[in-house]
Amino acid sequence: MKTLQDLLSLPRFSDLVVLSTHKNLNQPVESAEITETPDVANFIPKHTIILTTAMNYRGHQMDLKKMIDELKDHEAAALGVKTGRFIEDIDPEILEYASKVDLPIIKIPNTQPLGELLHQILSYLWDDKTQQMTYAFDIQNRFSDLLMHDVSNARFIAEFGKIINVPIILLSPWRNVIAHSRHFSEGGKPASYYVNQLTFEDFQKTEREQTSFLIEDINQKTIQMTSYPIKVNHYFPFYLMILTPENIPYPISEFAIDQAILVLTLMLYKNQEVQKSFEHLQTDFYSQLLDAKTSQVPRNWLDLGKNYQLVSSQSYQMAIAYCVSSEETQHHMRYQKEEGQVVANWLTEQLPLKQKDVAIFKLRNTNNILLLFQTPNENIDTILEELSNKLQQTLPITLRFAFGGVYDTVNGIGDSYLEALAALESTKALLYPPVIQHYQQTGLSGLFDKINPKDVRYFCEKTLQNLAYPTDPSMIELRKTLKYFLAYNCEITKTANVLFLHRNTIKYRIKQCEELLGLSVQTPESSLTLRVALELSDSSD
Repeated sequence: MKTLQDLLSLPRFSDLVVLSTHKNLNQPVESAEITETPDVANFIPKHTIILTTAMNYRGHQMDLKKMIDELKDHEAAALGVKTGRFIEDIDPEILEYASKVDLPIIKIPNTQPLGELLHQILSYLWDDKTQQMTYAFDIQNRFSDLLMHDVSNARFIAEFGKIINVPIILLSPWRNVIAHSRHFSEGGKPASYYVNQLTFEDFQKTEREQTSFLIEDINQKTIQMTSYPIKVNHYFPFYLMILTPENIPYPISEFAIDQAILVLTLMLYKNQEVQKSFEHLQTDFYSQLLDAKTSQVPRNWLDLGKNYQLVSSQSYQMAIAYCVSSEETQHHMRYQKEEGQVVANWLTEQLPLKQKDVAIFKLRNTNNILLLFQTPNENIDTILEELSNKLQQTLPITLRFAFGGVYDTVNGIGDSYLEALAALESTKALLYPPVIQHYQQTGLSGLFDKINPKDVRYFCEKTLQNLAYPTDPSMIELRKTLKYFLAYNCEITKTANVLFLHRNTIKYRIKQCEELLGLSVQTPESSLTLRVALELSDSSD
């Protein structure tokens, strides 16, 4: 950006003389105007040179003080007065006052036409703007090339920092450092030292617009940091931090930085969409695995799932991570969708650092995150509680977990998931659900511990007939539908949602069950008997 000193040092402006006294003339100049309007300060942009003949002040120059004050308040660059026409000389008291408030007064000779002078100043300034815009588009082309070559976030930020030659930091939506320029690798404090000085309110301001803050460097000296929201998503942006932006060299302008931020936004968006394509494959795989019991074709799940964090184990347990909505967000679908994606990405980053062999994925048409634990850990509840608290300290997100039971084979993962859904369902009536909710069995089987197993089997077969211990896939499917239909108090909609089936499918299957059993499953007597038989046959299978 050009300064008043730069302009006055040019030969073409050698006949312009600064009459007032100033320590320096480094104020920026961005434009120039010719005017005879006394209140012109209200209608000009910042850093403008005002050119005038001062015709309205002939005979009463002291009124110029008001104009000088207004120009200073609006950050004008200088006031140029053409002498010899309406004012022969500028009063020394006016020059003293201009020196006091630090607004340069420039004497324009009577031989200099104001129109020609305006043209010369604007041509000079426009050449500067053209150079800045040209450089900005060069930066955009350079970064667009990086985008096309799939460079990493770290490489992009390193290149950006090299160009603007000041420290920069890229933060995730949960405000962890993703990448930083080389300035933090040359000794001194890490990038997080500077980020940690920002408050929760500082980040909230940045989410709305570009914001500047004052922080301390490693020598406890106050420096400036400018923060930009990178809105790949609407509600949970990334953050770009630029330290000491006043040291960015010419001709890099704010426009050039905007171009770089635009390309960075596109790059982060592209990376996000690439990740989503992998997640869709992962979703399809786990959707099939969760319904493995009803599949008529045996599959080698461990081999198929090696690319999706599925491992061989003797302990499989499903949990559902879900967000507790506030009054403001409970009906805001877009917010909930973005919130679920942020939590999934955050858990993918944080949880594997504390828990071995955990697969993290989502299912279609839900914002919940599914966790498959494949290595027992007696401290897992504590770990998840700590993660929930850590996330809530950073973002306005309340994270909770619902657990199913533990199974020793891959085919039990689907049952563990249904139990996790039942545990989640049990929390919906709670105003403040616990951080961890485990599936609670009905306990009916405990009443029959001392009864002869043969008698138990006879009771189950007599009550459930072919649904007692089925091996045929269609009978297994009917039994599962009946079990969850009764567990959800014979509510078709809830059963359909849990099993990811259409309401008509549930109705059809329940009708099949009633024809097979020869009774209505919804009467109080038959419902209780069937639930007991289902529980006992599960336990004795």
